[in-house]
Amino acid sequence: MTKIKLCGLRREADIEAANELRPDYIGFVFAKKSRRAVDRETAGRLKRLLNRDIQAVGVFVNAQPETVAFLLEEEVIDLAQLHGQEDAEYIARLREMTDKPLIQAFRIRTAEDARRAEKSPAEYILLDAGAGDGKTFEWELAESVGRPYFLAGGLTPENAGEAAERLHPFALDVSSGIETDGWKDPAKMRAFAEAVRRREKE
Repeated sequence: MTKIKLCGLRREADIEAANELRPDYIGFVFAKKSRRAVDRETAGRLKRLLNRDIQAVGVFVNAQPETVAFLLEEEVIDLAQLHGQEDAEYIARLREMTDKPLIQAFRIRTAEDARRAEKSPAEYILLDAGAGDGKTFEWELAESVGRPYFLAGGLTPENAGEAAERLHPFALDVSSGIETDGWKDPAKMRAFAEAVRRREKE
């Protein structure tokens, strides 16, 4: 079954909604330029409120490996998502400090981008249209990817079921598609989760 990641959570109310919906993953954004960014203290407080069955992913953009490793080893997050220009050398440096799982994000615009993503040394890859701008990419580019992946970019409660049925990704990753006026909307969070799970049961 396609897993669900609700990303960009930053309030206790967001965690409460997630605990009720039981997605597989939630995401804390540590990229300072993002309007969804949280600091280490906030993420730690929210993680303590999170149901233990839900894994927390930290989203980073070109952060120092030491920063990423610290948050993983302190169990503020369970996985790290690398969403910048991090390369194999960066991942190797990070591996020296932590053995926690990594997700490497790739912007998919061409078939070559998809092939490059397949070669990532990270445990997981994430295919996205951009940098959290809420746009989709040509999904047929993902159909050739031969390893499990997180699918992101422009997902909403309206198209999540189609994405799960057509592509069978490892996970669907949503952020802006479950927001109203820039904040997480519990009703949209529920609708997204139900759309994925309903389509999977059909």
